[in-house]
Amino acid sequence: MLLKTFGWSFAITALGLVAAVFYGGWEAFGIVAILSILEISLSFDNAVVNAGILKKMNAFWQKIFLTVGVLIAVFGMRLVFPVVIVAISAKMGPIEAVDLALNNKDRYQQLVTDAHPSIAAFGGMFLLMIFLDFIFEDRDIQWLRWIERPLAKLGKVDMLSVCIALVVLLITSFTFATHAHQHGGAHVDKAQTVLISGIAGLITYMVVGGLSGYFEDKLEEEEEREHEEEEEAKRSGKQRSAVTLAGKAAFFMFLYLEVLDASFSFDGVIGAFAITNDIVLMALGLGIGAMYVRSLTVYLVRQGTLDDYVYLEHGAHYAIGALAVLLMITIQYQINEVITGLVGVILIAWSFWSSVRRNKAIAEAEGKAAGSDEKTEVSSGV
Repeated sequence: MLLKTFGWSFAITALGLVAAVFYGGWEAFGIVAILSILEISLSFDNAVVNAGILKKMNAFWQKIFLTVGVLIAVFGMRLVFPVVIVAISAKMGPIEAVDLALNNKDRYQQLVTDAHPSIAAFGGMFLLMIFLDFIFEDRDIQWLRWIERPLAKLGKVDMLSVCIALVVLLITSFTFATHAHQHGGAHVDKAQTVLISGIAGLITYMVVGGLSGYFEDKLEEEEEREHEEEEEAKRSGKQRSAVTLAGKAAFFMFLYLEVLDASFSFDGVIGAFAITNDIVLMALGLGIGAMYVRSLTVYLVRQGTLDDYVYLEHGAHYAIGALAVLLMITIQYQINEVITGLVGVILIAWSFWSSVRRNKAIAEAEGKAAGSDEKTEVSSGV
């Protein structure tokens, strides 16, 4: 089971590390290994949240997530994305940006750093909306009840999460503008950039999340209809394609997953520049890490870990909220990537420990109940 789920990850790791040695020797090997560990540690919460969505999708779309999705994650976010943001921020063509990334790495790193406010605002707002929508929803199972109960009541107010997110964005952009003005006004226009990027992140969440939510509501109806069509196709001797059988619901959930993964990977891509500004080593290291995150997602789904440890999803969403806040703070202040990674790991570890304690308490209660039932039977038999 473990080899089947993580087999591709092990293979990509071996290929990536060998490629690193051929590309830049043992120093490159060490850098790629460190980047892989960085990506996995920063994205563990991503795997837990992904698993919560992926378990609603059929086997075909789970495979698509591990194949096409990996290509998007590795080549799109870890290789193309850093080049695109440089091209946009420096107002140059993509070919020029690639040339800059390969031949003038210091200048390339500087341009990515300059583009950080817009990246952080977009990703921060997208992740903040995920957290707010989770925390304002009334749930049967609550982890930190003293927080979640009152917030669930507040969540009955329409559009509250959007209002809070916009207030956070306005405060962030205002603070950024004030700081820039105090330093001579050279970067006052960055406040506008932060505002526009944040609104773009909010719109992206609402469009993609809204579509996936709409089709998720109709998922059961879709599955029933497709099952009937499949049975009909079998009777008539015709084969229907797997894509048709998968349905629109799975497609939009897949799209949602990809945008979610992109938002999670912002911190990994930016954090990678603290280790190297070589785009090839960055793509290798972060690509290996992305493979493990996806394999871990599928492992969590197939093992039913989220069902056994019910607070894990809560911990992951709190980690998302923390990451969103940290991303917004990094627009103004530099935060070490170790802190970003540790916050997520600590919250998920805490939620896992709480889940274990809950399971133990339930088992003890059931044991006591069974024991009292046996005593009752014995006494009535006597």
